[in-house]
Amino acid sequence: MARESIDKSLLQTFVPVNALSGDQLDWLLDQQEVRRYEAGDVLFRQGDRDNTTIYLLSGEVELFSEHGERTVVSAGDSASWHPLGHFQPRRDDCKAVGEVSVVRFDSFRLDTILSWDQSAGYVILDINANAAYQHDREWMIRLLKSKLFHRVPPANILEIFRRLRARRCKEGEAIVTQGEQADCCYIIKEGVCEVAITLGGKSSEAMPVAMLEEGQWFGEEALLSGKPRNATVTMATDGVLMRLDRQDFDALLREPVIHTLDPADARERIEEGARWLDVRTADEFDQQHLAGATNIPLGALRLKSRLLDPAGRYVAYCDTGRRSATAAFLLKNAGLDVFVLDGGLNNNADTLQDYLK
Repeated sequence: MARESIDKSLLQTFVPVNALSGDQLDWLLDQQEVRRYEAGDVLFRQGDRDNTTIYLLSGEVELFSEHGERTVVSAGDSASWHPLGHFQPRRDDCKAVGEVSVVRFDSFRLDTILSWDQSAGYVILDINANAAYQHDREWMIRLLKSKLFHRVPPANILEIFRRLRARRCKEGEAIVTQGEQADCCYIIKEGVCEVAITLGGKSSEAMPVAMLEEGQWFGEEALLSGKPRNATVTMATDGVLMRLDRQDFDALLREPVIHTLDPADARERIEEGARWLDVRTADEFDQQHLAGATNIPLGALRLKSRLLDPAGRYVAYCDTGRRSATAAFLLKNAGLDVFVLDGGLNNNADTLQDYLK
């Protein structure tokens, strides 16, 4: 099977990829895996757990359910805008009718990007609306678009700015030195830094390899790996750096405490009067959802959360649990009683079959 790539405009036809901002689409574009199949090739089988979201790019596929029901999906029709057989474990056999091409994404990674993109949108609105951030908006917003922070649970976004400490630096000042142990990382608020690497021993001359500007990170790789610094970073101009200590960095990578429920416990809560809360996009909700669910997409949560009963109880769900975890954290901070369906809808469709609409 040959591999190739697709462009951004084609990605924007798929649900829920079409909910992403341009910057996140660019990042997702780097994660794509395009595959071609010949007639009769199997894309996946019933029972497979590949944790992959698959969209049809060209050709035609047929899906066979466990009861032998046959469904045909052709590229370009409305069904092809949605993922093929989007449940884990797979509930259908999927075969290529003729020559077929598909694009595949890691499901959890896609849901993480969606969650980050929509959560960061709230923070950007706050930054733009707060006069106290008037001189910091540019580097703060650029920071939120950094790929590094896809590692940070979206619910921890605001903590990033609370834990940063300013350090004023002079031109020529060495900030980190190659070979030393790491105890922090830095974001450039003002100024420019030079990155240099020494390839030989201590007497070898350092070779400049990059210049870093406002809003960029450095020093985080050593914190993530636990290894010594792999480069020396020096101020090329006067400037201001924002320091994040190791213990704060580690804390930001940890998931916040939320209450998850397995399908059996979730059903019990619903039978006791709780309500399903679907935080996926409206297009995803219209394709399939749980009976009685209220749909408030994560991106509209702040605006529409007032529609929820503050005395009620809710079980939030999305595809994998990532977006619903972020929603639960935000709603809990607003005083609502919210649980999360562990593993999301994709991993619990069989158990919740009687709720699916």
